[in-house]
Amino acid sequence: MTTTLERPQKDQPTSDRPFKQSKRIPAGSVWVVWTLAGLALVTGFVTDLGGAKGFGLAWLIAASIPAMSFAVEGRRKATDRFVTLLVVTAFTVAVIPLVSIISTVFAKGFPVMSSEFFTSSMRNVVGEGGGINHAIVGTLIITGLATIISVPIGLFAAIYLVEYSEDSRTAHGLRFLVDVMTGIPSIVAGLFAYALFVLFFGEGVRMGLGGAVALSVLMIPVVIRSSEEMLKLVPNELREASWALGVPRWRTILKVVLPTALAGIVTGVTLAIARVIGETAPLLIIAGITDSVNTNPLEGRMATLPVFAYSAMMNPGVPPEPSIARAWGAALTLLIIVMALNLIARLISAFFSPSKGR
Repeated sequence: MTTTLERPQKDQPTSDRPFKQSKRIPAGSVWVVWTLAGLALVTGFVTDLGGAKGFGLAWLIAASIPAMSFAVEGRRKATDRFVTLLVVTAFTVAVIPLVSIISTVFAKGFPVMSSEFFTSSMRNVVGEGGGINHAIVGTLIITGLATIISVPIGLFAAIYLVEYSEDSRTAHGLRFLVDVMTGIPSIVAGLFAYALFVLFFGEGVRMGLGGAVALSVLMIPVVIRSSEEMLKLVPNELREASWALGVPRWRTILKVVLPTALAGIVTGVTLAIARVIGETAPLLIIAGITDSVNTNPLEGRMATLPVFAYSAMMNPGVPPEPSIARAWGAALTLLIIVMALNLIARLISAFFSPSKGR
């Protein structure tokens, strides 16, 4: 007579005693501590306590979480909670200046917003009244011209780097120059545009086209970099399939590569526009400032929103309050335009993404 010994299952305990579970801090207590830390941070900014003291108090309150975890859960879980605290602290430090800037600009710029503010200029205006219509027109014209100059140059350069260069010395040199141009100060672009136009129009030249050239110097490297990265993301299989059908390279680029990378390219161009639309130094040098509407970029000074805000702050006149209020209104308008451009970039990226099949 034989007997068969049954093996115990691996997932069954060897004794009737249940497994011992590790101790945990109640989840509710963690949320209470985070809530108290947030209230301390907000209180520090809205009261006389001060932002620095409020931030320090909030951090001390939040630091009690890893301390409790060390006493209850052990060293490993306490380390995890401490690293989480550091990540949240870094995020808060990054967000606080952004929230402070946006709230300050809205609080000081919104009261001056009106129909007159957007439809009138500063021509023959002293003291209260007037608006930023001339600055809005100048900003749109100069930025539009800069886009017209920058996009073809940047896109064709990116196409050369990805499709034609084959990692040559010329491509390495071009990438190096693009990296250098990406980091140049904006005032250098303004001085370059001024020196260029002085050769043709003489000393003291001021015109909107010069401002567009200065902004294009800042836009071109951004467009090249963003377009190059988007073109690299296009699978080589698409190119090879087109070449196998006998389609020439230029037509493959036009009909296959560019439509596939269109969403990323348009997004990069939009973000490049948002990056240069708020530049002040180059436009102050070459475009100047005026109180009247000027729609001719080839003749005379042309006002822009950033230069208008700078001029209103630096030369407020008597009394200074109306001019300073208009400067904050111009800053808020510029902020809204930049936010709208970023929103448009996201919508375009979502609409023309390859997953949508457009």
